[in-house]
Amino acid sequence: MSILLTLVLIVAVIVAGLVAFAANTARKVEAAVPPLGQFIEIDGEPLHYLDSGGGGPALVMIHGLGGNLRHYTYALVDKLAGEFRVIAVDRPGSGYSQRPDDAPAKLTAQAGTLAKFIRALGLKQPLLVGHSLGGALSLAIALDHPDCAGALALIAPLTQAQDDVPEPFQGLVVNSPLMRKIIAWTLATPLGIRNAPKLLAIVFGPDAVPADFPIRGGGLLGLRPRAFYNTSSDLVAAAEDLPGMMKRYGTLTIPLGMLFAKGDRILDYIRQGEAMKQQCPAFDLVLLDGHGHMLPLTAPDAAADLIRRVAAQQSAPRAAIA
Repeated sequence: MSILLTLVLIVAVIVAGLVAFAANTARKVEAAVPPLGQFIEIDGEPLHYLDSGGGGPALVMIHGLGGNLRHYTYALVDKLAGEFRVIAVDRPGSGYSQRPDDAPAKLTAQAGTLAKFIRALGLKQPLLVGHSLGGALSLAIALDHPDCAGALALIAPLTQAQDDVPEPFQGLVVNSPLMRKIIAWTLATPLGIRNAPKLLAIVFGPDAVPADFPIRGGGLLGLRPRAFYNTSSDLVAAAEDLPGMMKRYGTLTIPLGMLFAKGDRILDYIRQGEAMKQQCPAFDLVLLDGHGHMLPLTAPDAAADLIRRVAAQQSAPRAAIA
């Protein structure tokens, strides 16, 4: 047997082992962290969501990059479910929601899907709650589908295009879909397991990472191959629509609120929060000390207070808001 053939066989065995490990890990993760809600088909693909029901004003909660609806069910949903009809949704391709590998991941495409979801539930201008990338998606919905957004409560949102990628997400910058798929099914899962403590410390810091985040917060779902593929796709596509959106922020006339932490290590409150306030002065910007990026989990009371204030503005007569 030639040396070259031997090397090819060794590589093939290693790759097969990595693929098997990724598939087995995904099965174990989904057994440990199953779907919480129900599914609805939008454009032929299932979207996973949790609906608290009730007759109160509707909130639609949209999570951030690499996240899932458990970021909201961890603490925030229970704080609001008695007052509102709270609907938390897995974005297309995230959590248990599906998205074809060749489907566009840019903000306007995801916003279109979520607008169809909102209409399918029969919601009339609900209050959108968006965290991180979910904030950018909420803005895209409000700009392009005004019938699907009556107010915005944004938590540590991405609002501005920026060239630099936050450190925990730099490994997700894979521009080739083929290479993205190869990495997803070989290296992503073992590296994700190895690097998780360090990366989560940055994402949550200066807050401590909750010990139950892997299960209760859905953190383990990010170890699946398709989670890496879709999160990478989201990150690469995120900047496509933001420049055009930024030019239109001043046209927003609905009630607007934003919560940021000064200690956020992922999105800077000056570059993202205060810059948004300058572009759209109507935004009620609230800044927190002593917290980081994952405010729906680490500062749920402050997040709930912001949502209630925005909801009160939404229900008030327009003349009173002015």
